[in-house]
This record gives sequence, structure tokens and C-alpha cells, in this order.
Amino acid sequence: QVRLVESGGGLVQAGGSLRLSCAAPGTLVRLNAMGWYRQAPGKQRELVAVTTSGGSTNYADSVKGRFTISRDNGKNTVYLQMNSLKPEDTAVYYCNARGTSVAPGSEYWGQGTQVTVSS
Repeated sequence: QVRLVESGGGLVQAGGSLRLSCAAPGTLVRLNAMGWYRQAPGKQRELVAVTTSGGSTNYADSVKGRFTISRDNGKNTVYLQMNSLKPEDTAVYYCNARGTSVAPGSEYWGQGTQVTVSS
């Protein structure tokens, strides 16, 4: 079982920055894809950004140019640098990981971290 531990959420003014981190402590196998989703009140959970172990990335149109996802494969850790934050970025952000060498169809979620952007 893979456990994902997130950190870095908080309250920031519009235009500010935050950096989220997500680690998989104790996980010895490489996680194929790691990324971030978010869910605002009354809305469905949506993809924010994802990166694979090979380095490819994908972003939601709404965050392109403002957010940057990166990962440390050796530590099974993924980061989300969020710049130029907007009030509409307010949501609970969830770390997601998919696939390992021994369980390619597996999927894991973190507990979520709140990001609040004030106007």
C-alpha cells in the first residue's frame, strides 16, 4: 500500500505563490505517474497537473504558465509550484499517484491540503 503525504497548503493573497509537496514515505517502487487534482466547493475534482517518471507533463489550461509540476524520482516526491494565484484557484488539492512496476493498475490519493486565495 502506498501512502501519500501532502504539505504546503495555506492562505495567500491573489498574485502570491505557494509550493505543494507530496511524498510517498516508505515506498520502494517507483510510481509511474504523480500529479495533483483539486476540488472546489460544489465542483467536481479536476486535474491540475501530472508528470510521469519519464518526465512528461500535462497541465490544465487554467493553470498553464502559472503552475509548474516537478518530481524527484529517487524520493517518489512530487511538487507543485503555484505562482500568480487567483481566487478561483481556491480548492482542496489532492496528490495522486498511479501505477508501479508491481501494480501497474494501482491508484493512490493523499488526504488533501487546503489552498485558499483571497482577493
